[in-house]
Amino acid sequence: MSEKIVVAMSGGVDSSTTAALLQDQGHEVVGLSMQLWDYRREESTGGRSEEELKKAGTCCSIDDIYDARRVAHFLNVPFYVVNFERAFEQEVVVPFVESYLAGETPIPCVRCNTFMKFDHLLSRATQIGASKLATGHYARVRFNESTGRYELLRGVDGNKDQSYFLFEMTQAQLSRILFPLGGYPKSEVRRMAERYGLPVFEKPDSQEICFIPSKNYSAFVESYIGSRNSPEDHSPSCVTAGNSSATPRMAANLRGAVQGGEIVSQNGAVLGQHRGIHHFTVGQRKGLGVAIGEPLYVIQTDAATHRVVVGSNANLLKQSLVAGKLNWISIESLTHPLRVQAQIRNRHEAASATVSRLDRGTAEVRFDIPQRAITPGQAVVFYDEDLVVGGGWIQESS
Repeated sequence: MSEKIVVAMSGGVDSSTTAALLQDQGHEVVGLSMQLWDYRREESTGGRSEEELKKAGTCCSIDDIYDARRVAHFLNVPFYVVNFERAFEQEVVVPFVESYLAGETPIPCVRCNTFMKFDHLLSRATQIGASKLATGHYARVRFNESTGRYELLRGVDGNKDQSYFLFEMTQAQLSRILFPLGGYPKSEVRRMAERYGLPVFEKPDSQEICFIPSKNYSAFVESYIGSRNSPEDHSPSCVTAGNSSATPRMAANLRGAVQGGEIVSQNGAVLGQHRGIHHFTVGQRKGLGVAIGEPLYVIQTDAATHRVVVGSNANLLKQSLVAGKLNWISIESLTHPLRVQAQIRNRHEAASATVSRLDRGTAEVRFDIPQRAITPGQAVVFYDEDLVVGGGWIQESS
């Protein structure tokens, strides 16, 4: 049955093919692009020229929106741009900076999916009378008649599967979301794009963090804080295209947050100094600035003491972790210890584990085999083969 479906169009091959595929199936397609961030802002450039930034690969830039408009024109479908810069800065960028300053390694793409695509954009789709919102994610959704729940599954292309970034989706959202590409390998999607004659069929994939095309995360954190602390930054929470500022509360939280500290061994011996814990992530080896004649890795970053703890590769192996802000998809809640395959990073191979409830908001994940570099701020997602059971945010490991 034909439906009115909004497609989140980023100007890339995946979302463009999604629009063409749905139109080919007889649906009434409307394209929406989100204007989230001006990637030419000083915080994002890292001193690189606009041409260099284009080559780095971005999404959500002006050029990408232009490409999305070209595709919509080619398909002869309505196309609109929605400005979510204010929400994106407050709900994605500021938490990203605060997370780094807390000694974590954040995943802004999850928050972008949770708040921008499946909250704000889905709301806009409703406003224009669309029954569904479709994106180019490599994942699958199905309804389980026996449980009465919508389920999220990995995409069939294991190299492109994006279900890890979607673990916060709710039942209400899954009931109205389409992932038309989840059942195809990326190679076939490119062939489809060429067969449809889409003008972007050869366009390379974009990088993950759209607002840092320079790929220098620590420099972005420092530059962003500097821009919030500048004498000119007095506006309360006004955000317009290409010129934004955080709220006073957010700005206050960031002031003076970058502090140097000590690099220490696990027994507390001081080995060196650093310029801020946001320069480090668990498992990091390069750029430590200290040498003792054997390889050293970041084992922990402590925001309270501003210390970076280093040790051997063996010290990175941990048996368990505690996760919070849990979201369950295939089950309503965790009532008893559950055997799962737990994935602690996007490119991590899911490992056998038991997840047990600690309290209403947290759970312990105990692995059969110790896992390397379990990192606070990352997500842990629970799978039963291809089925996403649920997930949460890593708080600590032991």
